[in-house]
Amino acid sequence: MDHTAVLALHDRDLRADARPDGPGTRVERAGGVVRQVGSPRDWNGVLWSDPDVADADAMIAEQMAFFRESGHGFEWKLYGHDRPADLGRRLRKAGFTPGPEETLMVAEAADLDLDAEPPAGVRLREVTDAAGVDLLVGVHEKAFGTDGSALRHRLLARLAAEPDTVVAVVALAGDAPVSAARMELVPGTGFAGLWGGGTVGGWRGRGLYRALVAHRARLAADHGYRYLQVDASNQSRPILERLGFTPLTTTTPYVHEP
Repeated sequence: MDHTAVLALHDRDLRADARPDGPGTRVERAGGVVRQVGSPRDWNGVLWSDPDVADADAMIAEQMAFFRESGHGFEWKLYGHDRPADLGRRLRKAGFTPGPEETLMVAEAADLDLDAEPPAGVRLREVTDAAGVDLLVGVHEKAFGTDGSALRHRLLARLAAEPDTVVAVVALAGDAPVSAARMELVPGTGFAGLWGGGTVGGWRGRGLYRALVAHRARLAADHGYRYLQVDASNQSRPILERLGFTPLTTTTPYVHEP
């Protein structure tokens, strides 16, 4: 893989030329940035900023003013190679709070080890309705300790309006949901994004994360997508590297609340 070329393709297709990630959102290009705007339950934030902008502080201030008018917070999704090089420092100075740094990892679906299967007694169920969404959200709330209401809203909206662009999967041990993940297919690009990958306590370390990655990778390849991309935590990065993913850069969410 040509790392530089794939990173440039990622920046173009998923950031500079981004599409809305759901039916209730819109993507705008204004003030030197590409931003997504939606309801408070949607993802709101800056996806890309012009590296040649003359005044980065003014660019930041303009976005803060715009989202302040909306009445809810937003995220500036900053990548390690973004310019200017001190953009993170400028965001912190403006009042943004950085979240945990993750690693942007990419793999060609054809190059991955896709033989991983769930452990004995566990089956994978694809999510297609509200009941399945509730199972997935329940897993994520237990696995990550976060409120899943926004995820429920976004997933239900996407399954209703754009079912061909999302794949959600729950791993069931008997009737108990023990792990879950989703994949977002981006039409018109070669990229499919892997998201989630949460496993409840007591079931970690049994290969469920690996099995869910392999399952979604096979589906992405079947749909004609060449690349899989993941924002990997420190826990998932070693698993993804063993599967064949390559780190390209870092990504950090900078959050600003009104």
